[in-house]
Amino acid sequence: MIQVSLHKTLQSAQGKISLEVECSFTTGSFVTIYGPSGAGKTTLLRMLAGLLKPDDGFIKMGDNIWFDAKQRIDLAPQKRSIGFVFQDYALFPNMSVAQNIGFGLNKKDDKAIVEEWLDILDLQQLRDRKSDTLSGGQKQRVALARALVRKPALLLLDEPLSALDHKMQQRLQDELLQMHRKFNLTTMLVSHDIAEIYKVSDKVFVLENGTIQRKGRPEDVFSDSTATGSFQFTGEVLGIKKEDIIYVVSVLVGNNIVKIIGTENEVDNLGPGDKILLSSKAFNPLFKKIG
Repeated sequence: MIQVSLHKTLQSAQGKISLEVECSFTTGSFVTIYGPSGAGKTTLLRMLAGLLKPDDGFIKMGDNIWFDAKQRIDLAPQKRSIGFVFQDYALFPNMSVAQNIGFGLNKKDDKAIVEEWLDILDLQQLRDRKSDTLSGGQKQRVALARALVRKPALLLLDEPLSALDHKMQQRLQDELLQMHRKFNLTTMLVSHDIAEIYKVSDKVFVLENGTIQRKGRPEDVFSDSTATGSFQFTGEVLGIKKEDIIYVVSVLVGNNIVKIIGTENEVDNLGPGDKILLSSKAFNPLFKKIG
């Protein structure tokens, strides 16, 4: 069990923000932190990793204490069993792919593990390439290999797929989930993509105004309890077209475009790029904006 209770006062463009986060989750789970920009999601990851010191609270990884303000315990990042994939990947441009992956290893570690991860993530053909010559998807794989090479107790992912195109996002979501299950990882992801959260997460924490407002399974947190029926999907609005007294909403669901009929009230404040939940009630399709 991982137990987190942290307080940190942040200075933002809107003034001071008090971040008060309390959450717990089981080892082996895949959890996601969701919330608006500036809510403190990345700050939470940085405190877990030891890159930013909380003002108060504690971090307990099973029987191990990584941080406890009262006991004056604050383990350095290298003493925490953490793997971190940053949003911009933070690869070293002067190093090769193999050197980037092996950067976090200690001198006593077996360097053969670098070769193993080159094979696992299909990077052998890129081993001698510099990171600035790689595509976004290739950089993501290298960053993931570097995070996993030390066999971390907790893998932290700060929106690692947000800059990639939709097709590559879907492919790498599958790979992340495969790695998580294959190596029995405990993973915490920061994401704005509700479809991604549905796909990979066991549990989601919604962080708003500095505190966790909702938590639970993605289908429980994001679903409309009044909607019943045989299907529920998340999608992205591509466009809205008025035809007589109705509106036709084009929605991207996976790789397919679905067209849904809506009323003026339903499409009010809805626009391209918005995330919606598609569901059914009494055999009629319904949709609700969720992000």
